[in-house]
Amino acid sequence: MFKLAVCDDEKFYRDRIYTLLWGYLEAHSINASIDLFSSGKEFLSEMDNLVKYDAVFLDINMEEVDGIHTAQEICSFQSGTCIVFVTAFMNYALEGYKVGAVRYIMKDALDIQLAECMDAVFKRKKLCKVTFSFTEGEKTLYTDNLLYVESRKHKCIFSYLEKELVTYQMYGKLDRIEEELSTYGFLRIHKSFLVNMKHVRRIANYKAVLDSGEEFSVPRLRFAKARAAFVAYKGAM
Repeated sequence: MFKLAVCDDEKFYRDRIYTLLWGYLEAHSINASIDLFSSGKEFLSEMDNLVKYDAVFLDINMEEVDGIHTAQEICSFQSGTCIVFVTAFMNYALEGYKVGAVRYIMKDALDIQLAECMDAVFKRKKLCKVTFSFTEGEKTLYTDNLLYVESRKHKCIFSYLEKELVTYQMYGKLDRIEEELSTYGFLRIHKSFLVNMKHVRRIANYKAVLDSGEEFSVPRLRFAKARAAFVAYKGAM
């Protein structure tokens, strides 16, 4: 399911965007959900909002926490979320480029611009899912939300972000998991750890630091290769 969020402190525009989005989704037979937020503060109040949405429509001018700051928080977590700014002004272009906004939509041209914007979102966003049989049962995971996989005592432990950080376990070798996740930006930094490069802040001083704050050691024999792969990945994004 495609997940969208609309964050605007003006109810009129919040409802208008919601209505137009549903019209687009129904016209294209897209299974989706839309959540509404009345402020950036409300949106940021739950950690999983930083990664759970495929696209977020943000009003730039909101009190307390504006759209720019909200977008920066989303980007600081290495989220794959597409950001769309909704504004009455066009003097925030530089800030928008910094957070990689997909589009700016003018509030006085929503009817005209929203459909083209959604076309751009679907072109950019490729939802990737993987299904595994865990001891907890078969589950389908979004690769964007999978932080890392750890091999421990013949088990592979998946660290996954839902409403909070949860873990799923399965018996097996990390080599097989690495092979299955190889096309989704996962990097083997240690014989026991496979990390999602979307969630790696940096690899330096023989450590990999994740946006969750966790740190993992990178052995000297793996460091140069891991560092080069990470730099190449960031450059390709």
